[in-house]
Amino acid sequence: MTELALHVSAMVLGLLGAGHCLGMCGGLMGALTMAIPPAAKARRLQILLAYNLGRIASYSVAGLLLGLVGWAANQAFADGLRIFAALLLLAMGLYLAGWWQGLTKVEALGQGLWRFVQPLTKRFMPVHNLAQALLLGSLWGWLPCGLVYSTLLWAASQGDALTSMSLMAAFGLGTLPLMLATGMAANGLRQLLQKPLTRQAAGILVMLFALWTLPGPHQHWLMGH
Repeated sequence: MTELALHVSAMVLGLLGAGHCLGMCGGLMGALTMAIPPAAKARRLQILLAYNLGRIASYSVAGLLLGLVGWAANQAFADGLRIFAALLLLAMGLYLAGWWQGLTKVEALGQGLWRFVQPLTKRFMPVHNLAQALLLGSLWGWLPCGLVYSTLLWAASQGDALTSMSLMAAFGLGTLPLMLATGMAANGLRQLLQKPLTRQAAGILVMLFALWTLPGPHQHWLMGH
């Protein structure tokens, strides 16, 4: 049950968190859509899927790499890592609900890497085939994003590299509906996911799960109910 709850939480973070990231990712999604030449417009959905599968693959690779660090840390202080994971989840719940924007500050951590990666994206534009779209999407996955980085730290803090990788894949899949809706100019889903009530309900759900994962005597009561 805990594994299922973890992955559901990751998908909720991706699904509802993507609404906060439209300023950056939505603009990029629009630019990538415009980069599809007229001859390939008929395959727009396939190309958009390839973009996003490449992006999700990058998230998963990052999850695996940082998860190895988390596994090593877990061998030294397991309880401390669980507390760190729960606090991160609480912070992300507040972010999803729109009550605290502090997570955006961690985006600065990836600015140096993105300065190196961004010029590489020009080699694959305009996009003529699915292979180009997949490679371009895999580069897009390294775009600095406070929510992605925070989720990555949370996933790595589970203390298992494969779990970290699968959580980042679940997070990426959660972002997929909104990114596709943006690329296909489907505004209904975007408006629903950006409603304050929707975001607040998701944030509260994530924070409740964070409290559940905190080690302590309250867990015995929660497990019994």
